[in-house]
Amino acid sequence: MVSIITDSTSDLGADLSNKYHLTVIPLLVTIGGNDYRDGVDLDQNGLFDLVKKHGQLPTTAAPSVAEFTKVFEQGQESIYIGISSKLSATIQNAQLAAQSFPPGKVTLIDSLNLSTGVGLLALKAADLRDQGCSAEKIAENINQVRKKVRTSFVIETMEYIYKGGRCTAIQAIAGRVLKIHPIIEVRPDGTLGVKSKARGNLQKGHQMLLDDFAAHVSELDRKRVFVTHTCTDPESVRFLVEGVRRLANPEDVLVTRAGSVISSHCGPGTAGILYMVK
Repeated sequence: MVSIITDSTSDLGADLSNKYHLTVIPLLVTIGGNDYRDGVDLDQNGLFDLVKKHGQLPTTAAPSVAEFTKVFEQGQESIYIGISSKLSATIQNAQLAAQSFPPGKVTLIDSLNLSTGVGLLALKAADLRDQGCSAEKIAENINQVRKKVRTSFVIETMEYIYKGGRCTAIQAIAGRVLKIHPIIEVRPDGTLGVKSKARGNLQKGHQMLLDDFAAHVSELDRKRVFVTHTCTDPESVRFLVEGVRRLANPEDVLVTRAGSVISSHCGPGTAGILYMVK
């Protein structure tokens, strides 16, 4: 059987990863002088507790080449689907590790995405594997459909993206004063960009996410839709989930919490809708 491998930024969580027989390689989070494996030693809640304790943001790092090599050694054929090469060095380390194996043993796919945008592709690959497709056919399909993943999310606080160097101090201050909540999207080239801005309370941002989702319902792949978040308010998540169901009635609405790596960059109160189009 073909092994489907992804990394912890796919934000699938243990239940989904186990259900679909996925191997997950953790990225690293460093804070307070200690290293933690994303999803193994540290989850979202633990991360935010450490940020409060140390008063600083963590740094994140790709899995080592040795870690990839150790995972790739297992099984006959492997397909690795990882976070966008424009956002992390993870895929580059995977490429270095793959060079140690015979051609065809390891196939690498740059998702050009993040969070459950990667997860959608990993689950699609698992579906194809379970249908009996070869590694070559799976990779061909995933490379074709990766451009059909739609990922956008609204950020509650700009503090994390400011401390992470992704906006200026002036932008962060203006965001607080004017109550601006950026809606970030993953662009086709695998980079991030500001799609729009919600002004006022955060629910306006959630409604904007649903409005944008509604505009694409006619082309939606109804197999599965993700709502992935770092919210402490269950009502925010419920609002998005009920909205997705009302607008599209997909076969499955999957709710996951972002891992410690993704949470390190977006901060608390972030929520996104992630799906594929036909």
